[in-house]
Amino acid sequence: MTPQSTPDGIAILDFGGQYCHLIARRVREMNVYTEILPSDAKADEIRALGAVMNVKGIIFSGSPSSVKARGALTLDPAILELGVPVLGLCYGLQLLADMHGGELVKAREYGVTEAYIDEPVGVLEGLEACEQVWMSHGDTVSRAPHGFEVLAHTDRAPVAAMRHALKPIYGLQWHPEVVHTEHGAEMLRNFVFNVCGCQPNWRPLDKVEEAIKDIGSRVGGGKAIIALSGGVDSSVAAALAGMALGRRLVAVHVDNGFMRMNESEGVEEAFRGRGVNLVVVRARDRFMGRLLGVTDPEEKRRIIGEEFIRVFEDEARKVGAEYLIQGTIYPDRIESGITRNSDTIKTHHNVGGLPLKMEFRAVVDPLQDLYKDEVRALGERLGLPRELVWRQPFPGPGLAVRVMGSVTEEKLEVLRRADAIVVEEVERHPFKDRLWQYFAVLTDTKSTGVKGDERAYGWTVAVRMVESVDAMTASFSKAPWEVLERISSRIGNEIPGVTRVVYDVTHKPPSTIEWE
Repeated sequence: MTPQSTPDGIAILDFGGQYCHLIARRVREMNVYTEILPSDAKADEIRALGAVMNVKGIIFSGSPSSVKARGALTLDPAILELGVPVLGLCYGLQLLADMHGGELVKAREYGVTEAYIDEPVGVLEGLEACEQVWMSHGDTVSRAPHGFEVLAHTDRAPVAAMRHALKPIYGLQWHPEVVHTEHGAEMLRNFVFNVCGCQPNWRPLDKVEEAIKDIGSRVGGGKAIIALSGGVDSSVAAALAGMALGRRLVAVHVDNGFMRMNESEGVEEAFRGRGVNLVVVRARDRFMGRLLGVTDPEEKRRIIGEEFIRVFEDEARKVGAEYLIQGTIYPDRIESGITRNSDTIKTHHNVGGLPLKMEFRAVVDPLQDLYKDEVRALGERLGLPRELVWRQPFPGPGLAVRVMGSVTEEKLEVLRRADAIVVEEVERHPFKDRLWQYFAVLTDTKSTGVKGDERAYGWTVAVRMVESVDAMTASFSKAPWEVLERISSRIGNEIPGVTRVVYDVTHKPPSTIEWE
């Protein structure tokens, strides 16, 4: 493609589903441009996209809402008359069915499901008679509208896929954008290339140059501090901000008392001597005081988010910084319910947990539209150490949201020791390379045990190991039994306050990766 040409592209209407940006990303991976618009966008707005791309197709995302609910999200009917192919996913399928006179019923279906392909045409061309797909819906189309034909069904969904008999309008009840739909990429490729006729004539912008330019334009000639946890997101954001601002940037690491064993010491060691102007703030008592007696997970996150900001404000005053830079990534934002129609799953401390009033002129999030694996690729391009780039994610509120119920020093110490054992044992085995996260959770449940031939009554520790690509969905890991046995034995023997160890075998969804 020449620089002057307009790329082919797909417009995506966002009905608030968690996976909307994941759809866009999957299409971008095909070197096809995408633009995301709100669900109430008008046909004229889609026509106006012609200035930046040749609109070759439209995808409707999923939604946490019900098509039959009062005030349900709908769309401009004129969009269906634009003459470009349409693909409705999950809520998008249901909306198409409802708009054309189909019938819907309440019928929940979550997780991996077998879909039976009745007509392998169009979006489903080349697929097997039975496909593994990922479902996450509460309504089901029980009868296809007049003028549509059924392309696939499941045991619970008689209309799991459909298309218009005369127009290039398709609908899938499942989510082809998530990795758990085995041939989801092929389904999207069928739509993008075979149905829409797109050419792969777009290449993503250089994220490094784009992010540096954005930071520079936002901060101007001022000073900024960056919240540096030591994880991959904040570290990549710090590297980019350092390239943009130089000595006008101060990296602030807050030891809030909820870090893993030797965590803060490791951050200091990793960043000292690397040209980073690093400040470490010891704030254990400050954070613990705020959480005294708090048990609600959302309240924990809000309190921690606010207290982080107050610490950053204190440090900013010392150096005259007016801007705060964070390593917020897209999953943080979407789970916090930041889009117009998305639901709040959990409030991330650096998004929904931010207080309404702050002393900063602006908060800059240079990674806010990226997923974790894209951030890691960026980190590799920047030359950051591999052990930092591929470090497992750690929640901003730290162990406070892995201790169920009230947070105490005793519970934190038990959890630190248990978590260290999980990490040590997992990292001895090659299977660690397929894991996204692996950690311990201290439940708020005690149970009876036997230690030294005597009755014991202690905590129950849960072990969580998941496999994922981008954290929007995840599968529990079928970890080797010998690893789980070793973890359980060590935790039970080495930590006096623990009498039971359990393993979490729940996917995301329906669970989140973290317990709180």
